[in-house]
Amino acid sequence: MTWHFTEDTAAFRAAAGAHLAAEATRNTAVLTLMDGADRLGWWAGSDGRTTGVLAVSRSGALHLGATTEEAARALASRPGEEPVSVRGETAAVEAYARASGRPWRPVVRMRLFRLGEPVPPDPAPAGRHRTAAARDVPLVAAWTREFAVAIGEEPAEDYTGFAAERISEGRLVLWEAPDGRPVSMAAVSRTIEGQARVHLVYTPPAERGNGYAAGATDAVGRVAAARDATRILLFTDLSNPTSNALYQRLGYRPVTDHLGVEFSGTAG
Repeated sequence: MTWHFTEDTAAFRAAAGAHLAAEATRNTAVLTLMDGADRLGWWAGSDGRTTGVLAVSRSGALHLGATTEEAARALASRPGEEPVSVRGETAAVEAYARASGRPWRPVVRMRLFRLGEPVPPDPAPAGRHRTAAARDVPLVAAWTREFAVAIGEEPAEDYTGFAAERISEGRLVLWEAPDGRPVSMAAVSRTIEGQARVHLVYTPPAERGNGYAAGATDAVGRVAAARDATRILLFTDLSNPTSNALYQRLGYRPVTDHLGVEFSGTAG
């Protein structure tokens, strides 16, 4: 029983492919991150089966996919294994944090949802959606910065490239009010293993309370499904009951809870 590590995405897929495919929904974060990850890993049990996977981002954050508590504890016990933060399913992250011997604190509690039968917003918001275009890059970049601040993240200096990539690939929609003003946005990830994840759902404060986010979320999910995604996912912050209720009204169903923790100092 041991953890194996690689920087080669192809080698990772070859070793952990069966686990990634069998638990694709629970492995969504690792699948999304793996092409740009600094390091990838998989846990091989005594029977040779993979029961844990991870991706370490270039910022040093550790993301656990579908991983047993045993595998998480073994990972935390490895000499020199001291990431700045860990995210993943709650049980595995708590097992890791407790086994690490390092001071830690929870910073976010999330819930992963999967779209069942889509349910249009009721009542339907005024206006319509459209796919964002190149002219929208400055607006989307500005809104992305506001979104980062709103969820408590340290914003990057410039989101122009981030916005341009999603717009050029047709993965971001804007909701327009009846007068043509963009009033909300939602994006979706590239489709991996048949699934895409909705993210970057944002409405400026002055436009909230009109159902625009529901319209944008419903629209971007339908866009992804019409293109190539057979499963539509999203994460919500459990501290935000409004968004959790909204997504369930749109047909999203809970899959599993996630936890993010940050560490300070080294093992005592």
